[in-house]
Amino acid sequence: MEIRSNPNIWLRYLMTTISPKWTINLLFRMCHHRKPDLENPQTLDEKIQWMKLHYYNDNPLVKQCADKWQVRNYVRDNGLEDILTEVITTYHHPEEIDWDALPEKFVLKWNFGNGGNVVCTDKSNLDKERAIRDLKRFEKLKFHLLAAEPQYNVAEKMLICEKFIEPEHGKSPVDYKFYCFNGEAKYVLCCIGREEGQKPSFYFFDRNWELQRLNRQGKMAPEGFSVPKPDGIDQLFDIAEKLSAPFPFVRADFYLEFGKPWFGELTFTPGGGFDYGRLPESDLLFGNMVQLPEK
Repeated sequence: MEIRSNPNIWLRYLMTTISPKWTINLLFRMCHHRKPDLENPQTLDEKIQWMKLHYYNDNPLVKQCADKWQVRNYVRDNGLEDILTEVITTYHHPEEIDWDALPEKFVLKWNFGNGGNVVCTDKSNLDKERAIRDLKRFEKLKFHLLAAEPQYNVAEKMLICEKFIEPEHGKSPVDYKFYCFNGEAKYVLCCIGREEGQKPSFYFFDRNWELQRLNRQGKMAPEGFSVPKPDGIDQLFDIAEKLSAPFPFVRADFYLEFGKPWFGELTFTPGGGFDYGRLPESDLLFGNMVQLPEK
């Protein structure tokens, strides 16, 4: 179950507006079947909830970096402009899209929240009416209220059209999601198999490219399981650490195209802070790595 897609959206809006703690407690119980300890948080998911309440809302750098348009300036300020994907154009509303002016392959994504993307690998086969309908539906969401994620309360909603990254002809790139704790990139979560049109698999690896059995799929992997170490992954570890340096925790997401790194986004609340795929012992391990700031 995806926590954010739970029904009763308007009730969630109201709950979060009145008290973000109400929403956090409800969704945490749905995910972990217990009440979160928000006074003395121990696990990563608990510490993410604490930071929602005491850190993210009043931190301008977090808000900038959670905005998929504004974060590009942060990447530039760190001297990493060469890893930014090419922006074809931007829109304020889906109705503005001129399909004829777009290339055959592209990605459309909103600058707020998680999801709601349109990945086009063949414009001639794209259901444009459905794409517009889906983009408009996402545009209407008050995403920052769905799971009490204040960093997604952007000043201006924007639809970004980016160049499609293609490591091999007709295939989507692998996602590399780096878990960074107080500026140290400890693990990378690889999303494998998405290009095959099936449900993707997720595996954690450390800097030595050794499988870490930190989630359910990793735990069930056979003895000796691995995937080929990708060209450029060591560079991505270094880039992730540079971009994550100011934050107690952030997940830095990238792609590789023939060894060339490309920036994806910075994610402060993976899964809204309700990650049921991570093992409980891993959630505690990750939590122990996070040094929370003062309130």
